[in-house]
Amino acid sequence: MPLAVPFDLSRLRDSALLPIGQKLIDGERLTVADGVVLFRSPDLLGVGAMADAANRARHGDRVTFASNQHINPTNICVLRTTCAFCGYARLPKEEGAYRYTLEQALVESDRADGTITREFHIVGGLDMQAGLEYYQTLFRALKERHPQVHIKALTAVEIAHIARIEKMSRADVLIALREAGLDTLPGGGAETFSAAVRDVIATKKLGGTDYIDVHRTAHQLGIRSNCTMLYGHVETIEDRMQHLEMLRDLQDETGGFLAYIPLAYHPDDNELGKTLGRQGTSTTGADDLRNLAVGRLFLDNFEHIKSHWIMVTSAVSQLSLHFGVNDIEGTVVREKIYHAVGAHTPQGMTLPQLLTLIRGAGKVPAERDSFYHVLREFGPDETGEAAPDAPASDLITAAAS
Repeated sequence: MPLAVPFDLSRLRDSALLPIGQKLIDGERLTVADGVVLFRSPDLLGVGAMADAANRARHGDRVTFASNQHINPTNICVLRTTCAFCGYARLPKEEGAYRYTLEQALVESDRADGTITREFHIVGGLDMQAGLEYYQTLFRALKERHPQVHIKALTAVEIAHIARIEKMSRADVLIALREAGLDTLPGGGAETFSAAVRDVIATKKLGGTDYIDVHRTAHQLGIRSNCTMLYGHVETIEDRMQHLEMLRDLQDETGGFLAYIPLAYHPDDNELGKTLGRQGTSTTGADDLRNLAVGRLFLDNFEHIKSHWIMVTSAVSQLSLHFGVNDIEGTVVREKIYHAVGAHTPQGMTLPQLLTLIRGAGKVPAERDSFYHVLREFGPDETGEAAPDAPASDLITAAAS
């Protein structure tokens, strides 16, 4: 819920922001109309200053990250021809199509090269041959091989797909996957909830109401999750605010979301980009920063707002640490999905690079686990390389003590 936040209203150059700034000071919840004002205000620095104040009230100067690793087991997807913004998916016999065998997935899991991986982020296509048993087998094998690593896997869209092909309820799928080793759900697949927008960018993809229902079901089962919004394509400001309101409402109901992560649309190598006549980066740095700041201010019941440096560049993510962001995407190791649609950023980042990025913004870096418990905070001269071979359990024990 909102916090009463000390803030100097003289920092706002747009008079339309003054009532919003007063609400921030008084600890009042913002309305959807307030959110529209934040998105449309010419005073980006004023919006950022309010978001920074709200963030500092919760987190001070600490910025967290996870030592995580992305694994994408399959790019085969039944929605290959209907998700216009995707450049990753393939049909089963199309060039470049793949589905990992168990051994290939395990080899991929070992790619971190000495970095302590604490979280596997596992998402892929809607593959008819990758059903419940496929993921149960994968999760069990990963837990056996890497018992301390948290498994954050399968978007709401993938959960609904498995339920459909297995003729099971979504709750039963989630229970079965949890028993096999699933710990939390990622937030991908949300896109923008507006039905009109989805008719353009993803006609047959799981709708916004169903996305919310999968996450509600997960939360009711005690499975926490993240959430996202894809922006910068054909959506309006009102569409963005409808989306954020639905997320805030579910968080009021369940409290099950860990973090909100806005995702910037990339137009290269996908049909939507060709239709819109766009190439290169679709969003501006200003819009990227504004989406994060509005998320911090409007989603007052979310503790964590995360910047995805793969989508917006490390430079924008660094700036975002003064626009309401307290968490930044981690080491990743090898990301495939966003790079298939034009991301020009590295596929991974080393621990020293992350520390440099965070410190360069004048912030204090801290490594966290998947539930946002801080494992270690890094001093000004620490490189993070002192104990690369230490098991995660040792560091968790040390942090707890």
